[in-house]
Amino acid sequence: MTESPTVHVVGGGLAGSEAAFQLAERGHRVVLHEMRGVRGTEAHKTDRLAELVCSNTFKSTEVTNAHGLLKAEMRLLGSVVLQAADVARVAAGSALAVDRDVFSVQVNDRVVNHPRVTVTREEVTAVPSAPAIIATGPLTSEALADSVRARLGVQSLAFYDAIAPILAVESIDHEVAFRAARWDKETMEGEQGEEGAYLNCPMDKEQYEAFIDALAVADQFTAHEFDKVPYFEGCMPVEEMARRGRESLRFGPMKPIGLRDPRTGKRPWAVVQLRREDRAGRMWNLVGFQTRLRIPEQQRIVRMIPGLEGAEFLRFGSIHRNSYVNAPATLTPHLSLRDDPAVLFAGQLTGVEGYTESTATGLLAAINLSRILAGQAPVVPPPTTMLGALYRYLREADPAHFQPMNANFGLLEELPEVPRDKTKKRELYAERSLGVMAAWIAEHSLKSGFAP
Repeated sequence: MTESPTVHVVGGGLAGSEAAFQLAERGHRVVLHEMRGVRGTEAHKTDRLAELVCSNTFKSTEVTNAHGLLKAEMRLLGSVVLQAADVARVAAGSALAVDRDVFSVQVNDRVVNHPRVTVTREEVTAVPSAPAIIATGPLTSEALADSVRARLGVQSLAFYDAIAPILAVESIDHEVAFRAARWDKETMEGEQGEEGAYLNCPMDKEQYEAFIDALAVADQFTAHEFDKVPYFEGCMPVEEMARRGRESLRFGPMKPIGLRDPRTGKRPWAVVQLRREDRAGRMWNLVGFQTRLRIPEQQRIVRMIPGLEGAEFLRFGSIHRNSYVNAPATLTPHLSLRDDPAVLFAGQLTGVEGYTESTATGLLAAINLSRILAGQAPVVPPPTTMLGALYRYLREADPAHFQPMNANFGLLEELPEVPRDKTKKRELYAERSLGVMAAWIAEHSLKSGFAP
């Protein structure tokens, strides 16, 4: 019998640590490459695996919360990172918050001490040969980033996020927001609906002036030094544009040229446009509204926009340093190179946001690489699960507008019958998702040896 080849996992963060452990538990010899120890980063303080550099929380554990539901699915798959988080947990209500040091020690020790894992302290500067998982995260070294870009194509890798908020469609007042093509252009091929592909929220002069005043004094998030990026014209925060002059937004992303408010028949003084994020039209992105405003300020100011008074945020806006692959343009559905299914990507590098999401992609990458090495086809959960819905986004998002995404209920396949009560709706989502995930795990025999 031919011995299975050694698997190389590049990156010892959450995704890489999860992937290395999962592969080792499935009988594979793993070399985990981590450059910290020979080369540090602007963010990390130690050389331990899975060091948390931002928040100490994995967010909610409640299954009626999108992050809680994703964690429940990951527990069914036996996530070692979540097991370590349980040991390191500190009081934080329903949130899974951890003592950072205890947590990283827990993950580090489980991975380093696994008999089938070897941790190598070195910088990997080129895309490795198969079988491999690349999970280097938002602080991928320049040399490896250059190699990824050369392998995937010049437009494949971004080095900063310029993210606008995303809202749930049911929270938009469609009596106010009207459909039209962008600035009344012809509907482009692939855009759905004769009325146009954009939702338009009109403002009169008084509303616009109040909006500008609010932006001018809004509280911004000041990031760590490693997270600061220069403001390019294409990713200028909306609050910075407003500070350039009171008319900057009205002649920029809020210009009303060619648009008519059907309620008045007149052109608005300014207009906020929203573009769909998913094919079903359940998630809508505020066009040109990337921002560094703190979350309460984003909520307050966005809800000043006519038609968005009841806005439900599925993702908040941000601008920060990041490296991520344009997954829908360059990767397979299981997030591998298109010319080599046994070289997979995981973690934030794939275009997911958040600790839980990053860890989940590492877990699924390990499952699929193990299957590929066994001569089986890779698998992805159905989009009725949170993990499957996240992968569907990475597969089907518009490559021209692709931005990183975190877990949210807007990603899930819609229920056959949607109750009006939001809590009941999320309970039904969770019940369906966990049932589907359990059946999917059983169908493909995916539990590792240590899964509960």
